[in-house]
Amino acid sequence: MPKRGRPPRDTLTNQGPSRRSSSAWLDVSHNGPTRTRTRTRTSISAIPPLFPLSLPRTPTWRPYRPPPPAQPTNNGNNINHDPPIDASILPDGSKSLSGISLRAFLIGTTFGLTTTLTLITTTYTPLYTPLWRIPFFLSSLSLFHFLEYYITATYNTRFATTSAYLLSSNGWTYHIAHASAITECLLTHYFIPTPLILTPRLIVAQVALGLVLMTVGQTVRSVAMAQAGSNFNHTVQVKRREGHRLVTEGVYAVFRHPSYFGFFWWGLGTQLVLGNVFCLGAYALVLWRFFSSRIDREERFLVAFFGEEYQEYRKRSWVGIPGIH
Repeated sequence: MPKRGRPPRDTLTNQGPSRRSSSAWLDVSHNGPTRTRTRTRTSISAIPPLFPLSLPRTPTWRPYRPPPPAQPTNNGNNINHDPPIDASILPDGSKSLSGISLRAFLIGTTFGLTTTLTLITTTYTPLYTPLWRIPFFLSSLSLFHFLEYYITATYNTRFATTSAYLLSSNGWTYHIAHASAITECLLTHYFIPTPLILTPRLIVAQVALGLVLMTVGQTVRSVAMAQAGSNFNHTVQVKRREGHRLVTEGVYAVFRHPSYFGFFWWGLGTQLVLGNVFCLGAYALVLWRFFSSRIDREERFLVAFFGEEYQEYRKRSWVGIPGIH
């Protein structure tokens, strides 16, 4: 019987006898009655593994990294330039971003403060005063000027300049008119606190009528500006622009100049709410003369632009301001 000894070094796995798990000895035959065993050695490393025994040293997938931006060069053909800035949005431009933001801040602040004062002086009994009309008037003015720009910027963006707020483009007489209205309200309150003619019930009716006129006037004007879109402009157009069409639907199916109609009655409504007698008559006279002249001039250009089409439209629509046809 051959002598049993340690298995020779496994040359396939290069492991010594201390690592018996790397090879196996199998009995493959029995020789005669002496039961001599012949052993063969099968290396485990020769059996294909189910999984790889080692991982690749370098990963096969990396997260995406965008390439670095190209560096500017001065070769004349590959120079990076910043996009040009529209000069109209600079501080001195017609669409100055700083001017628009400043006007929006002032209007918003005024609207918030005056609206709060109006609510306090009308709903809180200990602080009630007839002078609630003044902050209400300023609040209505703030809303009017905000809507002028907002609707222009939304529906007629091309003409959304700083002048679209109408804060300064109406001239100094516009501001004098509003200052006169506030002054008359103050003088009436302190020097003629008791109404000479109107009873308390008539005063309530007067204020209610003023609120109705203000609401109708502001609504009609704002809707007209939105429906006209790019065909609306705050200034009279002396030349017909490309794409300019005659708008005859919506509120324009009834009113030929709905924006003028709206402002006329809105202005008279503010004076009724303020309780002004003198300014009510002055507003009516000044606004009537202004719109009469403006409508006459504007319609001469519209007839030149649209001819018979505008003539027919003028026959079936009306201005809505007494005495202007």
